[in-house]
Amino acid sequence: MKKRTREALNIEITPLIDVVFLLLIFFMVSTVFKKDELALLLNLPKVEKGDGQSKPQQSFYIELGTDDIAVNGKKYSLEQVDEVLGSIKEKTKPVELRVDKEVKYDRLITILDKLKKFELNNLSLITEQ
Repeated sequence: MKKRTREALNIEITPLIDVVFLLLIFFMVSTVFKKDELALLLNLPKVEKGDGQSKPQQSFYIELGTDDIAVNGKKYSLEQVDEVLGSIKEKTKPVELRVDKEVKYDRLITILDKLKKFELNNLSLITEQ
Protein backbone atom coordinates (compact mmCIF):
# COMPACT_ATOMS: atom_id res chain seq x y z
CA MET A 1 0.00 0.00 0.00
CA LYS A 2 1.08 3.46 -0.86
CA LYS A 3 1.29 6.03 1.80
CA ARG A 4 -0.90 8.99 1.05
CA THR A 5 0.68 12.32 1.29
CA ARG A 6 -1.34 15.16 2.52
CA GLU A 7 -1.42 18.19 0.35
CA ALA A 8 -1.95 21.57 1.86
CA LEU A 9 -5.39 22.90 1.11
CA ASN A 10 -5.26 26.19 -0.77
CA ILE A 11 -8.42 28.19 -1.15
CA GLU A 12 -8.66 30.04 -4.41
CA ILE A 13 -9.95 33.55 -3.66
CA THR A 14 -9.64 34.89 -7.19
CA PRO A 15 -13.24 33.96 -8.12
CA LEU A 16 -14.40 35.39 -4.80
CA ILE A 17 -12.76 38.73 -5.58
CA ASP A 18 -14.35 38.71 -9.04
CA VAL A 19 -17.79 38.10 -7.54
CA VAL A 20 -17.32 40.86 -4.95
CA PHE A 21 -16.32 43.38 -7.63
CA LEU A 22 -19.25 42.37 -9.82
CA LEU A 23 -21.65 42.85 -6.91
CA LEU A 24 -20.08 46.21 -6.11
CA ILE A 25 -20.46 47.36 -9.72
CA PHE A 26 -24.05 46.05 -9.86
CA PHE A 27 -25.09 47.96 -6.74
CA MET A 28 -23.35 51.13 -7.86
CA VAL A 29 -25.10 51.06 -11.23
CA SER A 30 -28.53 50.04 -9.96
CA THR A 31 -28.67 52.59 -7.15
CA VAL A 32 -31.33 55.21 -7.64
CA PHE A 33 -29.59 58.53 -7.70
CA LYS A 34 -31.31 61.66 -6.48
CA LYS A 35 -32.94 63.41 -9.38
CA ASP A 36 -31.79 66.91 -10.17
CA GLU A 37 -35.13 68.39 -9.27
CA LEU A 38 -33.70 71.70 -8.26
CA ALA A 39 -31.41 73.58 -10.58
CA LEU A 40 -30.34 76.13 -7.99
CA LEU A 41 -29.14 75.66 -4.45
CA LEU A 42 -31.57 77.81 -2.52
CA ASN A 43 -31.61 78.83 1.10
CA LEU A 44 -35.38 78.69 1.61
CA PRO A 45 -37.01 80.26 4.64
CA LYS A 46 -38.30 77.86 7.28
CA VAL A 47 -41.93 77.59 8.28
CA GLU A 48 -43.07 76.90 11.83
CA LYS A 49 -46.63 75.85 11.11
CA GLY A 50 -48.50 74.99 8.00
CA ASP A 51 -51.07 72.69 6.57
CA GLY A 52 -49.73 69.47 5.14
CA GLN A 53 -51.22 69.77 1.69
CA SER A 54 -49.90 67.31 -0.83
CA LYS A 55 -47.95 68.48 -3.84
CA PRO A 56 -50.25 69.16 -6.77
CA GLN A 57 -49.96 67.03 -9.88
CA GLN A 58 -48.26 68.48 -12.96
CA SER A 59 -47.06 71.65 -11.32
CA PHE A 60 -44.80 74.22 -12.88
CA TYR A 61 -42.03 75.52 -10.66
CA ILE A 62 -39.82 78.59 -10.68
CA GLU A 63 -36.70 78.88 -8.55
CA LEU A 64 -35.46 82.38 -7.85
CA GLY A 65 -31.92 82.61 -6.55
CA THR A 66 -29.86 85.69 -5.78
CA ASP A 67 -28.37 85.69 -9.29
CA ASP A 68 -30.16 83.01 -11.30
CA ILE A 69 -33.67 82.06 -12.34
CA ALA A 70 -34.61 78.46 -13.08
CA VAL A 71 -37.89 77.30 -14.59
CA ASN A 72 -38.64 73.57 -14.24
CA GLY A 73 -34.98 72.87 -13.52
CA LYS A 74 -33.47 74.85 -16.43
CA LYS A 75 -31.67 78.15 -15.97
CA TYR A 76 -32.93 81.14 -17.94
CA SER A 77 -32.28 84.84 -18.18
CA LEU A 78 -35.00 87.32 -17.25
CA GLU A 79 -35.91 87.87 -20.91
CA GLN A 80 -36.12 84.15 -21.61
CA VAL A 81 -38.47 83.69 -18.64
CA ASP A 82 -40.97 85.90 -20.48
CA GLU A 83 -40.92 83.51 -23.44
CA VAL A 84 -41.29 80.43 -21.22
CA LEU A 85 -44.17 81.89 -19.21
CA GLY A 86 -45.86 83.10 -22.40
CA SER A 87 -45.76 79.61 -23.86
CA ILE A 88 -47.91 78.14 -21.09
CA LYS A 89 -51.37 77.39 -22.43
CA GLU A 90 -53.02 76.16 -19.22
CA LYS A 91 -53.56 79.27 -17.15
CA THR A 92 -54.91 77.26 -14.18
CA LYS A 93 -51.75 75.16 -13.95
CA PRO A 94 -50.24 75.39 -10.43
CA VAL A 95 -47.06 77.47 -10.21
CA GLU A 96 -44.67 76.75 -7.35
CA LEU A 97 -42.34 79.62 -6.53
CA ARG A 98 -39.19 78.79 -4.55
CA VAL A 99 -37.42 81.96 -3.47
CA ASP A 100 -34.08 82.13 -1.68
CA LYS A 101 -34.29 84.16 1.51
CA GLU A 102 -31.39 86.35 0.37
CA VAL A 103 -33.20 87.51 -2.81
CA LYS A 104 -33.90 91.22 -3.07
CA TYR A 105 -37.55 92.23 -3.23
CA ASP A 106 -37.30 93.84 -6.65
CA ARG A 107 -36.36 90.51 -8.27
CA LEU A 108 -39.30 88.81 -6.57
CA ILE A 109 -41.69 91.59 -7.59
CA THR A 110 -40.43 91.34 -11.18
CA ILE A 111 -41.25 87.63 -11.30
CA LEU A 112 -44.64 88.17 -9.66
CA ASP A 113 -45.41 90.88 -12.25
CA LYS A 114 -44.49 88.51 -15.07
CA LEU A 115 -46.77 85.82 -13.61
CA LYS A 116 -49.60 88.36 -13.38
CA LYS A 117 -48.91 89.56 -16.94
CA PHE A 118 -49.41 86.03 -18.29
CA GLU A 119 -52.41 85.43 -15.95
CA LEU A 120 -50.75 82.62 -13.99
CA ASN A 121 -52.57 83.15 -10.71
CA ASN A 122 -52.50 79.66 -9.16
CA LEU A 123 -49.37 80.44 -7.13
CA SER A 124 -47.75 78.62 -4.19
CA LEU A 125 -44.75 79.91 -2.26
CA ILE A 126 -42.55 76.99 -1.19
CA THR A 127 -40.65 76.95 2.12
CA GLU A 128 -38.76 74.34 4.13
CA GLN A 129 -40.42 72.64 7.05
